[in-house]
Amino acid sequence: MSSGSTARRQFIRALAVVATAAAVSAAGTTAAVAAPTGEILGAGASNAVSGSYLVVLNTDAVGAAGSSKARSAVPDRAKTLVKRYGGTVSDTYSAALTGFAAKMTATQAARLAANPAVAYVEQDQVVSIQATQTNAPWGLDRIDQRNRPLNGTFTYPNTASNVRAYIIDTGIRTSHNQFGGRATWGTNTVDRNNTDCNGHGTHVAGTVGGSTYGVAKGVRLIAVKVLNCSGGGTTTSVVNGVNWVTANAVKPAVANMSLGGGASTSIDNAVRNSIASGVTYAVAAGNSSANACNYSPARTSTAITVGSTTNTDARSSFSNYGSCVHIFAPGSSIASAWHTSNTATNTISGTSMASPHVAGAAALVLGANPSYSPAQVKSYLVNNATTGVVSNPGSGSPNRLLFVVN
Repeated sequence: MSSGSTARRQFIRALAVVATAAAVSAAGTTAAVAAPTGEILGAGASNAVSGSYLVVLNTDAVGAAGSSKARSAVPDRAKTLVKRYGGTVSDTYSAALTGFAAKMTATQAARLAANPAVAYVEQDQVVSIQATQTNAPWGLDRIDQRNRPLNGTFTYPNTASNVRAYIIDTGIRTSHNQFGGRATWGTNTVDRNNTDCNGHGTHVAGTVGGSTYGVAKGVRLIAVKVLNCSGGGTTTSVVNGVNWVTANAVKPAVANMSLGGGASTSIDNAVRNSIASGVTYAVAAGNSSANACNYSPARTSTAITVGSTTNTDARSSFSNYGSCVHIFAPGSSIASAWHTSNTATNTISGTSMASPHVAGAAALVLGANPSYSPAQVKSYLVNNATTGVVSNPGSGSPNRLLFVVN
C-alpha cells in the first residue's frame, strides 16, 4: 500500500470525524432550541389580546387561593418564571386565583405553559357590557307578583341595609341622588379615572340598590371598575376586579357582573373561587340569542346566571338561553340612574339589566338571612321563582321568573 493512499484514507477518516462531530453539535443545538411547549387556552380567539396572558399556578407550587402561603409565594414564583421564560409581570393574584398576568410573546407563553408549576396559561380576551339602547321604560313591579296584569307597586321585605353589593362594571356615579351616600369606590383595574364615564355601571347599581329604581333600597354599593369609558375591558381587568372582591368583600355580600365575553377558564375559576369565599354572584347570560354555556362568566355553574324578559313575560329577543341559565328577570327597557348628572336617568335593555334585579333580590335574601351561603341564596331564589310564565324561554332554559317573597 502506498504512502499516498494511506494519507488519503487518513484524510477521509478525519473528515468523517469532523462531520460527525458537527452533526452531533448541530443536533445538540437543535435539542436546546426545541424547548417543550404547552397549550394556550383561548389562543387565536377573535377577541384575543395580543401579547397578554393569564398564568394560573398549581396549588401544590404556591398554596391554595386565599391562603397566606399563596400571598407570599405567588409574587416570587411569578418573578422567577418570567425571568426564565421572558416577559413582564403586570399583576399577581392570590385570592380568587393563584397566578399572575404577564406581557410576553406567544412563544414565551407556550414554553411557560409547559412548566410543571403552571396549571394553565390563557390568552387575554376583550370583554364588554351586555346592554342595548332603547327608549320604552317599564317598572320593576313585575318581580313582586306571580301573575299579570301589573299593579304598579313594588312591595319588599327589607332594604338589605346590612348587605354590601359589589358592582363589577364601568364604575358608579357615587354622588347620584339615587344612592343617598350609600355608594363608594372599591377599586379600579382599568384606568386611573374613578368615575363612571360610560353610564352602564351607574344604571346597574341603580337597579340593584337605587332609592327609586332599586330592588334593595338600603344596600351599600361598592364600585369595582373593570370596564373603560366605551364599556370594554379584558380578561385581566375582570379577573383583577374579582380578585379584589374576593380579598376585600365585607359580608354578607353580593356581586353583580353585567358583562361577558367568550369562554374564559380564568374568569370562570376566579368567579367560582370568589363564590366559594362567601360572595353571591349574579351574572348576565349574554345578549347573543345563543347558548349561554358558550360565554363567561355566564357558564359558571355556582353563580346565578340571569336571562332577560320583556314586559309581556317573553324572553327578550337578544337574551341568551340554555341549561346554564338559572332564572329570568326583567331586562328590556329598564329605567334607572345614569352617569351624566346626579339626577339623570336612562332606559336601556340587556341581560345586563336583568342580572342586577337578581343581585338586588339576593341582597334582600341576605338582609333577612345574613348567614346564608351563596348556594343557599341561589337555591332560595330559584326555588321561589314563578314557574311557567316565560314565553319562548329557549331550548334547555328553565321557565323561572324572579319573584321577591314578602
